[in-house]
Amino acid sequence: MPLRKLLSLFKGKKKETVAPEKTDHKPVARHQVPERNPARHSGGQNQRPHQQPPRTATYRKPEQPKPHHQPRAETPRTATYRKPEQPKPHHQPRAETPRTATYRKPEQPKTQFQPRTEIHRPAAVVSRPPQVHKKPAAPTGPQLKFDQLGLAPFLLKAIHEEGYSDPTPIQQQTIPLALSGKDLLGCAQTGTGKTAAFALPILQKLSRPEVVGQQFRDIKALIVTPTRELAAQIGQSFAAYGRHSGLRYAVIYGGVFQGHQQKAMKGGVDILVATPGRLLDMMNQRLILLHKVEILVLDEADRMLDMGFINDIRKIVAKVPIRRQTLFFSATMPPEIRHLAGSILDNPVSVSVTPDTTAAETVEQSLYFVERNDKPDLLKHLLSDELFTRALVFTRTKVRADRVARKLTSDGIPASAIHGDKSQGARERVLAGFKDGSIRVLVASDIVSRGIDIENISHVVNFDVPQQADSYIHRIGRTGRAGAVGSAITFCDAEERQDVREIEKLLDKSIPVVEDHPYHSRMPVHEAISEHRRRTGRKPQQGRSGQRPPRASQSGQRPRQGPPTAPKTTHSSHKPGSGRPGRRG
Repeated sequence: MPLRKLLSLFKGKKKETVAPEKTDHKPVARHQVPERNPARHSGGQNQRPHQQPPRTATYRKPEQPKPHHQPRAETPRTATYRKPEQPKPHHQPRAETPRTATYRKPEQPKTQFQPRTEIHRPAAVVSRPPQVHKKPAAPTGPQLKFDQLGLAPFLLKAIHEEGYSDPTPIQQQTIPLALSGKDLLGCAQTGTGKTAAFALPILQKLSRPEVVGQQFRDIKALIVTPTRELAAQIGQSFAAYGRHSGLRYAVIYGGVFQGHQQKAMKGGVDILVATPGRLLDMMNQRLILLHKVEILVLDEADRMLDMGFINDIRKIVAKVPIRRQTLFFSATMPPEIRHLAGSILDNPVSVSVTPDTTAAETVEQSLYFVERNDKPDLLKHLLSDELFTRALVFTRTKVRADRVARKLTSDGIPASAIHGDKSQGARERVLAGFKDGSIRVLVASDIVSRGIDIENISHVVNFDVPQQADSYIHRIGRTGRAGAVGSAITFCDAEERQDVREIEKLLDKSIPVVEDHPYHSRMPVHEAISEHRRRTGRKPQQGRSGQRPPRASQSGQRPRQGPPTAPKTTHSSHKPGSGRPGRRG
């Protein structure tokens, strides 16, 4: 059989086996469940064919005829729907404005280069930052009178009764500023009149009817000062200048019975002058209240710093109202004092009369090199001169002050000592005797150096060189006051020469050395060379003549003799530690 025929037969059988059985299958409605045929599930032979339920009308939704498209009726357009086209304006070119003559600057011909000339401007044209604490210009000169400072008539009357007519420079600068209510930082030495500079403005500012007319007085002005003598002196100034004011004042300090001071303050006072220690004691006892103080004065602040009163000052200032006027005075202005003033003062005005490193020009200073054991004899030798009418001698310690006073008294020179260990009554008696002339020499310690305000002191003698350079200025400030001429003499032994150098560094000059006296002490050769070079700026003469003076036998001259009462050669040749016999110590 041909292969083609076999393939055709095979395809025909395959189609017969694959062809599906034709059944009458009808779809079942969506929501109808077909009935169960028990014959079909029982597995019998005579089973009835499965019949589908007839389709309901809801099985298929009849097709809705598609609506014919109806075009949207056009709404009539209003006249404003489209703006009518406006005719485009024809372009008109911008009319050119006529150009003025200044529209374009004519070209200037180029000039040749010329160097810039220097313009010298006066100093007033140059602008400079203003100074914060600049003192306003005040009229100065001897022609200025107290009545030109704005003081009240009752103060001018008291000043005239005291015999004053011309204010001092510190008074000319301080009084107008204090009357205006400004804080002051004053640098002025003792003896310049600064007590009246703050006392007069205080008396005028407190002389108000509401203050004077009160039955009980509250403290309106507080003056703090380091020593009892200075407090008493300030109290006397307020009593003298305020005699016509009707104000009450009191002075309190330590070393005396407190009951008398409490009695003086009975009924209240307007002005209180106090030392820091006694003031704090009475404040702690609730005997003094400072809640109404209007004016605070700190006098001799640098001295209070030296005496250790700075913490007490801070406690006192803390009890005073913040809204107040503060007047701060000091003879010197070291960094510690400036720091203290910055914490107390509010935008102060600085007032300075003399620099804090110079002494009064009317004081003649001199330096005497002497051995320590020869100091009492040298003092006696100087006091034999009649020019020493009233002398003030300073020592470092209280014991030495008593010793020097006893030595002078035994030599027939009226002398007395004053220091902190003396009672207040004894100190007042000594000062009274020194003022009336019954006591010619007053020997004092540093603690009272600023409280002594006595006129016509001819000489100040530094028996011991002060350990602090600024104390030297305070000491010699006791003489040459108010324009008077005074003399300041300093004894210096070998151990005090470094202190003298510190003083000269502060003064920015050398103190003249006096060698023409019977107790002159020679330095060692190496110290003499360095001292001479420091003072003169050149080397001394070389050789034996430059090291020591010639002997009497070689020079043919007699040795220099002292006065008959104290011959130099016999006095110093046999003293221990003064050198070999026959040679000047």
